[in-house]
Amino acid sequence: MITVTDSAKEQAIHLMNEDGKPGLFIRVGVEGGGCSGLTYQLKFDNEEKEGDKTFEDNGVKIVVDKKSYLYLIGTSLDYSGGLNGKGFVFNNPNAERTCGCGESFSI
Repeated sequence: MITVTDSAKEQAIHLMNEDGKPGLFIRVGVEGGGCSGLTYQLKFDNEEKEGDKTFEDNGVKIVVDKKSYLYLIGTSLDYSGGLNGKGFVFNNPNAERTCGCGESFSI
């Protein structure tokens, strides 16, 4: 399961409403690349694909493809607006190593 913090929920709803597209869900995934080997992907979507895993936490629907799910089991999606930069943050218990910016990881 992938969980969503209150701050991530508020920011996701804000961004969807700002774009005039309420009711979308958050699609998260993993791709090869970045300085640690794997990078996180996040976008708003409205189309589920065959094999997707779907979760709802804190009133937010999260969809992840089957392959990425293996890397993201137990991850918490947060939002940070602090001095280190604004953005969504993946707190992934499976990551053995992350880069300094937190956008890539390795297992």
